[in-house]
Amino acid sequence: MSEADELPELADLRGRVRAWIFDEVEDGDASELQALLDNANGGDDAALAELANRFAGTLTFGTAGLRGPLRAGPNGMNTAVVRRAASGLAGYLNQSGQAGGIVVIGYDGRHRSRSFAEDSAQIFAAAGFDARLLPRLLPTPVLAFAVQHLGAAAGVMVTASHNPPQDNGYKVYSSDGAQIAPPTDSEIETQIRAVGSVRSIALATTFSVLDESIVDDYVEAVSALAQRDSPRDLRLVHTAMHGVGTSVVRAVFTAAGFAKPIEVAEQAEPDPEFPTVAFPNPEEPGAMDLALALAERSSADLIIANDPDADRCAVGARFGREWRMLRGDEVGVLLADWLIQQGKRGTYATTIVSSTMLSAMAAKHGLGFAETLTGFKWISRAAPDLVYGYEEALGYAVAPSLVRDKDGVSAALLIAEMAASLKAAGSSLPQRLMELAAEYGLYVTSQLSWRLSDLSLISDAMARVRTRPPATLLGRPVTVIDLAPDNDVLILRFEQGRVVVRPSGTEPKCKAYLELVIPEGAPEVPSKCMAALSSEVTALIGL
Repeated sequence: MSEADELPELADLRGRVRAWIFDEVEDGDASELQALLDNANGGDDAALAELANRFAGTLTFGTAGLRGPLRAGPNGMNTAVVRRAASGLAGYLNQSGQAGGIVVIGYDGRHRSRSFAEDSAQIFAAAGFDARLLPRLLPTPVLAFAVQHLGAAAGVMVTASHNPPQDNGYKVYSSDGAQIAPPTDSEIETQIRAVGSVRSIALATTFSVLDESIVDDYVEAVSALAQRDSPRDLRLVHTAMHGVGTSVVRAVFTAAGFAKPIEVAEQAEPDPEFPTVAFPNPEEPGAMDLALALAERSSADLIIANDPDADRCAVGARFGREWRMLRGDEVGVLLADWLIQQGKRGTYATTIVSSTMLSAMAAKHGLGFAETLTGFKWISRAAPDLVYGYEEALGYAVAPSLVRDKDGVSAALLIAEMAASLKAAGSSLPQRLMELAAEYGLYVTSQLSWRLSDLSLISDAMARVRTRPPATLLGRPVTVIDLAPDNDVLILRFEQGRVVVRPSGTEPKCKAYLELVIPEGAPEVPSKCMAALSSEVTALIGL
């Protein structure tokens, strides 16, 4: 079929591809699209399908910004998309009365992160803002800290956090230092859509590069969170998961008086290919193998793992003779317990997919409690007097006054302080978990997830559960709570248990969060009950 005879939708696709190439500002991206177009014109159906996918829509603001695969075209992370995003954000800030303010930009070690950050700085500078670029590859929490510390109008972090190597992202922070939340995201998106030609977006080299003092200020503030007189005897293994956390974690621990962590050498330096892991996420199978082996060889007391941008923190401890990574909920309640012991008053917050144990702890101690939707854009705004927030996906805000977002560095420090104090008292993190279970009951949590390339399978699964929810789980009647249409979340409650089903906000996954609450002395075997519940939920989801 000639182009003259082809279907109108194919002609429209080719026209949109040509228009994008004409307006492209990155030679490599233009060549990438031109090669696909040439192949499609030559009858290559795979190339045509790839173009259709790349031009099926545009990356839209999700969890505090953009995230997607590095590829040319509107449905990918590339220079043109980033310049549009920066220009749209500048337009929003001007429209909302923040013209001329400070905008801080940070970046991690992923492919093209620095380039995207520098492009953004040039656009903000040209739009009249005081654009300040962080001095080097740094963790996301340093950027979030800098927004509050410098009194910025906004912050941008170029990162895809723990996503696969082929991804990158563009995370936006409001002037309060928290991730943007509705309706700000849609208002920024409106401004992005109003951007005309990418080539017409003005650039200026008048942005400034911050010096190391911003990192020093963060290190000083975070290291001061540890009590001066608490024990420091701890042998700690740390992995940065090929990310940017190593130098800042080392500086914080040194400033706080701890010994230098034992680094997993193969994963200590930034590497955008993440060569030793299938996925650079401490939760993924096999990701912690090197750290676990090093901990065993070095007779360590504790393992700390950060994800590539160091906003998450994973913890490993020895349970008897075996090392095990703690679940996010276990770390979450341990940190809450530690802060409560230190007399931290205020609101303690978590999300609808995290353990309900935190609510029991807050109630017992007469503390405020809040439960939010998933994501730190909600946790950080849970209450004016928020002193602690966590989500089960390894995210912890232990000092919201410093960082109004999850911070894997400060969380690591307080976990280490707690572990060292327990060690000095002849105890351990596992022992403390047992004591908390005896006090509050055993809260057993687990997660099921399905990574899918076809996103329609996720929506189909959600629809199936909505239309045919289970009458019982573990033989107990189920109450269904559907948060649609505002949120694609289903909550299945039953006596002594709960299941929450939702799509991931950052990855192509369908997730189910399982919880059982087993009173002290109950005859149920927790592992058997959770295995049975997992089996029922797996069958229910049908993926």
